[in-house]
Amino acid sequence: MAKKFIYGIQQIGIGVKNAEIAFKWYAQTLGADALIFDDSNEATYMAKYMGGKSRSKRALLALNMQGGGGYEIWQYKNREPKAPENLFQIGDLGINFPVVKSRDIAKTFAVLKAKNVTILSGIVTEPDSVKAFYIKDPFDNILKIKENNQFYSNQNTSIAGVCAAVIGVSNIDESLQLYSTVLGYDQVIYDETAVFKDLKALNNGGKKFRRILLGHSENRTGGFAKLFGATQIELIQALDSKQNKIFENRFWGDLGYIHLCFDVKNINQLTKECNAIGLPFQVMSAASFDMGDANGHWGYIEDSDGTLIEFIETNKVPLIKKLGLNINLKNRDPEKPLPNWMIKAMNFKRVKKFK
Repeated sequence: MAKKFIYGIQQIGIGVKNAEIAFKWYAQTLGADALIFDDSNEATYMAKYMGGKSRSKRALLALNMQGGGGYEIWQYKNREPKAPENLFQIGDLGINFPVVKSRDIAKTFAVLKAKNVTILSGIVTEPDSVKAFYIKDPFDNILKIKENNQFYSNQNTSIAGVCAAVIGVSNIDESLQLYSTVLGYDQVIYDETAVFKDLKALNNGGKKFRRILLGHSENRTGGFAKLFGATQIELIQALDSKQNKIFENRFWGDLGYIHLCFDVKNINQLTKECNAIGLPFQVMSAASFDMGDANGHWGYIEDSDGTLIEFIETNKVPLIKKLGLNINLKNRDPEKPLPNWMIKAMNFKRVKKFK
């Protein structure tokens, strides 16, 4: 039996009204200026989550080349995306926010404040004794900035990419079957139930929650593992307040965090394991599917609360299009990392000038 590999968080999907404006903000503010693909076509596979039909869209994948996962910025081209029915409150069912890493939390706080970014909290200490703070992008999405010294490269800024995600669930113990057992987040960093000081700046943050922070007990290996770095998942369950479903009565691609995506190898084995726990794939692409200039095999499941989790088995990533230079992962040893020169060549994808 072929072994599956979960390498790390590749990206978090964000539904926006204008992908161009959103990419500019994430590039200039959070350093995610490497444009891995820019794909405009008809989204057909996700029809069941888009009112039962295909939709015209534009999707951009933006990475910070200092390391960490990226942002898939997703825009309907012929439909006005819908905002959430309820004001977001911490613990709502779905992706609450990504966690973005900073090598110097005080410096990052000062830099973002100088850029007039909306800062929601002061610097707080989390249950794992690591410092963090919260911001909001111009599109009403919350992000957590958290201290983390694992950077792939140093480009003289204190902020890198996504290293974790916080997901609201209705039952943590039930959710662990997916996140801990199948996805391999088998290390419990903390599991606490309390009223948490570090959440108090957020809507509903003064209530009681159970929070469990999960990591991997073993280092990730494989192609982009060094670039994405170690990742974590925090599950949060509200205990004395109602949890709204963030995407209730809305389409995938509407405003907000639409999915969490993992970089994987052997998606067919993963399919069997998800079936075994009663979470079958709801969407599956062709084995070789073009995403702009990139190519891969991808699919989606819903977690036990309906949150969409994407898995991508990447076949090809373009490096220098004019020269026809690509990263081909299809037949590589799944445990062998890509050479540094090949990952660093992705710096050619960085966008230096904006309109």
